[in-house]
Amino acid sequence: MFLRRAFICALTALVGARAPGLRLPRQTETDGLQNMVTWDEYSLFINGTRVNIFSGEVHPFRMPVQSLHLDVFQKVKSMGFNAVSAYFHWGMHEPKRGEISFEGFRDLQPFFDAAMKAGIYIIARPGPYINAEVTGGGLPGWGQHTAGLWRTSNASFIDASAGYMKAIGTQLAANQITNGGPVILVQVENEYSGYQPPYTEDFAYESELKSLLRESGVTVPLTVNDAWPGGHFTDIDIYGYDSYPNGFNCSFPDDWLSGAVDSTEYFWGAHLQYSPQSPNAVFEFQGGSLDAWGGAGYENCAQLTGPAFERVFYKNEFAMSTTMLNLYMVFGGTNWGGIAHPGVYTSYDYGAAIAEDRTLREKYYELKLQANFRAVSPAFLTSRPINIFNTQSSFTGNQALKTTQVLDAVGNKTGFYVVRQLDASIDAVQTYTLTVPTSIGTLTIPILGGNLALNGKDSKIHVVDYEAGQSTLLYSTGEILTWATIDERDVVLVYGNSGELHETAFKFSSAPPAATVISGTGKIKTQVLSNNSLALQYTTTGQTVVEIGNNTLLYILDRESAYQFWVLHLPSAGAFAQFDTANPIVIKGGYLIRSVASTGNTLAFTGDLNSTHPVSFEIIAPGAFTSATLNGVKLSLAKTKYGTLTAQKTAVLPTVTLPDLSTLQWKTADSLPEIQPQYSDALWTVANHTTTINALAPLTPVVLYAGDYGFHTGNILWRAHFTATGAEEGFAVHMQGGAAFGYSVWLDATFIGSWEGDPNFADFNGTHAFPGGGLRKASTHVLTIVQDHMGNEEDWWAAGNDFQTPRGVLDYHFIGSNSTSVTIWKVAGNLGGEDYVDTTRGPLNEGGLFGERQGWHLPGFNDAAWARGAPTQGIAHAGVAFYRTTFNLNVPQGVDYPLAIALTKSMTPSNFRAQIYVNGYSFGKYVNNIGPQSVFPVPQGILNYNGLNTLAISLWANDAGGARIDSLALKLTAQIESSMGAVENQPLTVWTSRPGAF
Repeated sequence: MFLRRAFICALTALVGARAPGLRLPRQTETDGLQNMVTWDEYSLFINGTRVNIFSGEVHPFRMPVQSLHLDVFQKVKSMGFNAVSAYFHWGMHEPKRGEISFEGFRDLQPFFDAAMKAGIYIIARPGPYINAEVTGGGLPGWGQHTAGLWRTSNASFIDASAGYMKAIGTQLAANQITNGGPVILVQVENEYSGYQPPYTEDFAYESELKSLLRESGVTVPLTVNDAWPGGHFTDIDIYGYDSYPNGFNCSFPDDWLSGAVDSTEYFWGAHLQYSPQSPNAVFEFQGGSLDAWGGAGYENCAQLTGPAFERVFYKNEFAMSTTMLNLYMVFGGTNWGGIAHPGVYTSYDYGAAIAEDRTLREKYYELKLQANFRAVSPAFLTSRPINIFNTQSSFTGNQALKTTQVLDAVGNKTGFYVVRQLDASIDAVQTYTLTVPTSIGTLTIPILGGNLALNGKDSKIHVVDYEAGQSTLLYSTGEILTWATIDERDVVLVYGNSGELHETAFKFSSAPPAATVISGTGKIKTQVLSNNSLALQYTTTGQTVVEIGNNTLLYILDRESAYQFWVLHLPSAGAFAQFDTANPIVIKGGYLIRSVASTGNTLAFTGDLNSTHPVSFEIIAPGAFTSATLNGVKLSLAKTKYGTLTAQKTAVLPTVTLPDLSTLQWKTADSLPEIQPQYSDALWTVANHTTTINALAPLTPVVLYAGDYGFHTGNILWRAHFTATGAEEGFAVHMQGGAAFGYSVWLDATFIGSWEGDPNFADFNGTHAFPGGGLRKASTHVLTIVQDHMGNEEDWWAAGNDFQTPRGVLDYHFIGSNSTSVTIWKVAGNLGGEDYVDTTRGPLNEGGLFGERQGWHLPGFNDAAWARGAPTQGIAHAGVAFYRTTFNLNVPQGVDYPLAIALTKSMTPSNFRAQIYVNGYSFGKYVNNIGPQSVFPVPQGILNYNGLNTLAISLWANDAGGARIDSLALKLTAQIESSMGAVENQPLTVWTSRPGAF
């Protein structure tokens, strides 16, 4: 199984839901514990008001710089989203059983506080299991040596998880909306949908988890995300499910499955089958794609799930009346340290709308269009799809198209018509007319002649009898971006692809007024329809503003122009001031507009610019505002003849001189002294367990599983002492470390071979010949093995304990001799194991290399006695070298200049692994022969942008001829004049002597 998400993708291709199993009574409308967050069969309510939940996944542990949470949240908010879904990582908070920490980067309060400041609700997902492509699926490493069947009501697991669940529950309760915080929903478990035979759904387990959260003070509704709409864990307040319909093949980003959209149509029926009392909720919908070791890279994943994907698949979720939609991911972040499980590498960019370096992709702007439309369409919140499974040629007569009719079931007025290709994989252009019922009778649109068009991988939402303030749109084929009533005038923004023909018609209570183009070069045709309606036909090119009487402005935009608009809201008063949506301000222009506030007649905007060319702004706001500032600088305003304000501003992007890493003074030392004859392993852990709780019975005389000895991350070292019989010709060893792992073996100081790694292999059986053909009888020797630990497996199949899959030596024997025995095995991992020494950077930051155990990667280590040498010079033999250098940065305030460490893939065949440490934080694992990642973003706050930085690199050469990094550079990935808040460095704790280091 590649990953559970690939499994889910296959499941969602089914055409029907599975038969219902045992179903327990469910709550409806309220949990009875509070009245601030309630629901009905249509949508969620917050404080009695229907709320559209359009959210994206963000993981606090994948961004260790606490002061950068606000930047991400503001970008999510400006996109038009109102919520973030967040996993919390049990293994990170309780790395040693009974020792639970919410300190340092694990402190969740800054995350919640940033959400409040930005005006973002939180859907909390604490586990205990989260999956999330993290080591162990979030289960702690000590589970490797803890007996019992995990993810069940087994008493040992409940006892093991109860402490964390109570502790995280207390954190969430303190920050739920009822206590003035942003948390509105709490998910119980995660994708509790698949069970290792013969086990089935454990209802007692589900009940116990709910009780633990309630006992901790959580009163907001509890949710669940079924891995597919299969009716698992239905005894919950709000049931939801997941969907990844386009798969994860980033190698072919333009190839879609022909029936990928169709595979989700049965979801509506499944929703009615399993949760008719609650909203249709998809708690994970594909927002990008993971990428594995040896994969295509995240830019390809961003293309696979780019703007075209968003237009087709998210609008189809609109067609399913999905009033609670969460995209996984909206910002992926970084698998720094040992966060990742073996299926992913250091970057967790995910091809998301907000890239790993926090820059904005085009898909961000496409999402902004859809989110803003949902936000001003209350009729959607009480809608129902009418013609599921009967959509081909419906309303268009075109057999190549599908149209879903979505009607407001409460207001009985508004209709939404979602049009898409029958075959989602094709790029053909289809023309059509739309014949729909309206309040003045059935109409065939365009009424003024011509055809509508769907250009390849695209989808459109056409509206009928749609209210926009005081105005009623009889219909509009131009898609609605947003609308706002400002000074008793309705401003409606519609858009289409450049050059498309569209129509928008308005209803009036009396004779229609004239429609006049007052800005732009576009032309319109008009026709008066029955019942005092006026139809306008236009082509979406650039920006054209049409005035319709005295009370309506219609902005006609092409997509590129529509991308430039931002919908912000003036804050109200009180703790939830930033959540208010009553006072919209619309502004066009800028790479990012974060917020707006007002003082007197002045609007104060904050935002970011990324162009040194003048940026034009247009502000649509009440006439009482006659002045505006951007980031505290007053804008020179002009007024258009239709009353909006315009201005220009040019970004100031100062030049920053970055250090040339190739010319810095680098120091180097041997990080594998363990193979030298004088080295003593007296302080190593003796691997002498003869029993294990692991389901995989060892084939070795003693247990050689690293997890059984408390080592759960990074590089693991093994040493085997033996006395030769004289018949030994070599050593055969079966190692396991997870997909793409590698290992190297030395006999005493002599290198005898490596497994360089392959993404398709989690284990490897290697045979390594001894030099000279054999060993002298009675001679004593030490075998030293360095292996990579790629993270623990996830445990998606409940009751399966896959996360306990061992890392270490599965079996071994001496070639040529059956009588040779190892007198003692020893193992080394990160210094202290579960009693890790660097409490600042946490339990997963460092592994077992000698340099890591000594703290060579930390700032302040005295390397004066080291030799000079750079990683670009490398080493001439198999082994591990450590490198250190320092440099200063001086990046001015008021800019966001994300930086990355960039390596060049060796052009000659070379098998090596490198780890990158920045100020002691592990922010890159590079595998030259596998890839794909060679550029490693490092956020400000890990990099000290105004002071001294320490860069350390371990270089593990797998080949006898050694290895070197061809080039190494510090590079800017973007230059942005920014209003983001000041970034505070994470603690850059310096080196101190490490007692017990060996």
